[in-house]
Amino acid sequence: MDAGPALPAEIASRFRSELVLKRDVFSTIERGHFRTDAGEVPAVLRRIDMTPWWSFPLARRLFDREARALAVAGRLGIAPPLLFAGRRSLVRGWIDGLPLHVARPTGDLVYFRSAKHALRRLHQERITHNDLAKEQNWLRAPDGRAALTDFQLALRFRRRSFLFRLLAYEDLRHLLKHKRRYAPASLTAAERRVLARKSWPTRIWMATGKRVYYWITRGVLNFADREGSGLRLLDDAPALTSWLKGHPAVRDAAIVAFPDRRTGAGLYAFVESDEPDASLLRELAATPVPAPMPERLQVVRQLPRDPGGVLRTDILQLIAMNQVDLIPPLLATEAEKDIVAPIVADRRNLRDRYAL
Repeated sequence: MDAGPALPAEIASRFRSELVLKRDVFSTIERGHFRTDAGEVPAVLRRIDMTPWWSFPLARRLFDREARALAVAGRLGIAPPLLFAGRRSLVRGWIDGLPLHVARPTGDLVYFRSAKHALRRLHQERITHNDLAKEQNWLRAPDGRAALTDFQLALRFRRRSFLFRLLAYEDLRHLLKHKRRYAPASLTAAERRVLARKSWPTRIWMATGKRVYYWITRGVLNFADREGSGLRLLDDAPALTSWLKGHPAVRDAAIVAFPDRRTGAGLYAFVESDEPDASLLRELAATPVPAPMPERLQVVRQLPRDPGGVLRTDILQLIAMNQVDLIPPLLATEAEKDIVAPIVADRRNLRDRYAL
C-alpha cells in the first residue's frame, strides 16, 4: 500500500503514526507513538489538516473543545493526558482500556463506583462531557477503573451556572443508564429517580432536534454509530451463517455487525476454510443466497476461540469495526496472537486506513 499523507509539520518530527483508527469530515484519528522529553509514549493523534473546507469551522470548534477539556481532565487521571495541541493537530496519551460495550462490566460495582467518582471530579472542574450516552466513550482500564475519552463536545464553564448544572445532570443520567444495563440490582433509590426524570431540554431534544440530528448525520453525512445493527443481525445473519457452513469447504463461520456509512449497518462474515479466497467466493456466488450478502466476507485459516472452543466474537467484532488497537489486551497467549494476527492483517475494512 502507498504511504498516506504527510503528517502536519508541527508534529512531523515527533509523532510516528502506525494505524489510522478513523477518518470523517471532522478529523482523522491515528494511533502511534509520540516523542516526549521522557522518550516515546503510545499516543493518539487527531488531525484536522485534511478536513474539507465546508466542515472545517465546526471541526475546528470541536478540536478546540477537546484540547481545553483534556488539558484539565488528563491531569486528573480520568482521561488521556494532553501531550500536544497545535493549530491542526492534537496528541493525547493512550489509555490501555476497553470500551464499555466490549468490556461489559456486568455486576461490576467497583467499575461503576469508579465511573461516578471520575464524573464527580470532572464536574468539580466545571467540565461537562456531553457525549456519555455512547458506551465507547467509557473505558475500563486493566485495573478495573473507569476512564473517559472523546471530549469533542465537552464544555468548561467559568462558574456553576444553570446550564452547567443541567448538562452535569445529563452526564450523570447517561452513566446511570449504563449502570442500569450492566448492574441494575445495585441502583439506589436516588439513582432510580434520576433515571426516571429527564431534564426539559432533553425532552425537547428527543422530540425535535434528535430527529434532525439523525437526518443530518445519517442521511447527509452518512455517519453511523453502533445503533441500528440489531434487526439485520437478528433476521439475516442466522440464515447466512447456516448457508456458509453448508458449503463443503467451510469448517465454520461467524457473522457480526459493523457501522457502514453507505447502509447504516453492515454484516461482516468470517469464514474458516483452507480454500483460497477467490475460489471460495466464486463457489459461494454460484449458490442461492437466503438473504442479502454480507458487506464484508473474509476467509481465514482459523477463527479465534476460547479454551472451551467458543468463537471469540468479541475479537471478531473489533476487527469488523476496525478497532484493532483494542485487541491486544484480550489476547492472553502467543497462540491466540498467532491466530488473530493474520486476520487483522488481511481484514476487509481498510477504507479509512492507509499504510505509513
